Amino acid sequence: MQAFRSLLFNNIFFGTSALLLVAALFLLLFPRRATQKCFQIWMKYMMWLLRVLVGLDYKITGAEHLPDGPVIIACKHQSSWDVGIFLILFSDPAYVLKKELLSIPAYGWLLRKTKMIAIDRDGGASALKNMLLQSREALAMGRSVVIFPEGTRSAPDTPGTYHPGVAALYKSSNVPLVPVALNSGHFWGRRGFLKRPGAITLEFQPPIDKGLKTREFMEELEFRIETASRNLQPATV
Repeated sequence: MQAFRSLLFNNIFFGTSALLLVAALFLLLFPRRATQKCFQIWMKYMMWLLRVLVGLDYKITGAEHLPDGPVIIACKHQSSWDVGIFLILFSDPAYVLKKELLSIPAYGWLLRKTKMIAIDRDGGASALKNMLLQSREALAMGRSVVIFPEGTRSAPDTPGTYHPGVAALYKSSNVPLVPVALNSGHFWGRRGFLKRPGAITLEFQPPIDKGLKTREFMEELEFRIETASRNLQPATV
């Protein structure tokens, strides 16, 4: 039965999303925030479909740890679900994402319009410099920056490699960095077709203190995110 519900979700969501993205191209003629608003409506639609068709909902904890103003969000990455949620939780987030996504017809054009932070993962020092420049510009506009330090999705209980770009972002910005734990991979696997009912938990952690050296920061960030994510494991799935 759950396989049928997952298939139904996939067919409806991806089918209607293709139509929505084509229609959204009209928004390229309007200011950036119009396109961002479209993405936010799209993600709310996805969450609604998950709840209605799959029985998968979510809950947010630790929101009291979010300071006022823009922040850097450093989030565990287990599922496609993780990408959409911050478009709902923040009014105008800027995601750090791989440059290749901008080359996807329609979708990539819309991403470019919203001024996400696209990086060339093989670009070395120049790519890092460009990411920091784009991030500073986004923060100066009052936008929070979302980064997935592992760079790609990892299975629950299997930490990925935490890349040092997040440390450069932490050291070069003057806003708080908030680690985020979650357990989405238990319900929607990184390459899994099946989506399980339940409630994904996303937990904001207290910001990491400023002034840590790069190695200290990376160890603190990974420890905080991985420990909290393991503690969010559901008793049954």
